[in-house]
Amino acid sequence: MPSRKIPKNHLFVTGAYASSKSDVMIGFESLLEKEYMLLLDFDPTVEKYVEQPVTLPAPGKSRRYTPDLLVTFRENSTGHRPPAQLIEIKTTADLARKAEDLAPKFAVAEQYAADRGWIFLKKTELDIRTQRLANLKFLRRYRNLSPPPEEVANVIERLAALGGAAQLQTLLDLLGSTLEEQAQWTPVLWHLIVSGQILFDMNTESLPSNIEIWLPEEHA
Repeated sequence: MPSRKIPKNHLFVTGAYASSKSDVMIGFESLLEKEYMLLLDFDPTVEKYVEQPVTLPAPGKSRRYTPDLLVTFRENSTGHRPPAQLIEIKTTADLARKAEDLAPKFAVAEQYAADRGWIFLKKTELDIRTQRLANLKFLRRYRNLSPPPEEVANVIERLAALGGAAQLQTLLDLLGSTLEEQAQWTPVLWHLIVSGQILFDMNTESLPSNIEIWLPEEHA
């Protein structure tokens, strides 16, 4: 349960985000928070995240401080679980403008996190509004697509026949001889990419351009 209810605010975008990592809607009180949730939702290392996780007594006018999110992670292949992250999300402009007021609050949060073996982090638009975010905004509409298994198998087999890696257009040329046929296969490819069955460098390449794609090691 959140320790603080997010109020409606005519100055900011507020609402609730439907996350695949939660059984309940997760509240946000800025567009930047919502965008960060999208990054978390597609991060396979993230187990879950909750909003407004704790309210701490802190110096300042309000005398309390509530970080935006608590993010917990899955165990990796070696059995190690990274420390949880207590997250504050603000624009660089807000951090600069409110630096004096925020500094003691952040110090309290850092100590609270350290006492529990967590990490306190500040995230800004420089961390969030990246090429990865732009690609996920494009791909998310294809997440729940359910292509027939034979179509999925056909795509995987064709890419494997190309050595497990190729330009996207090269694969499309094999799947369809006309633009109309290729257009029918394109949503299948986007679904396989967003579901991790086909990979590409999401951090540097831009969709929907002609990207370099490859199969995960288990299919290569």
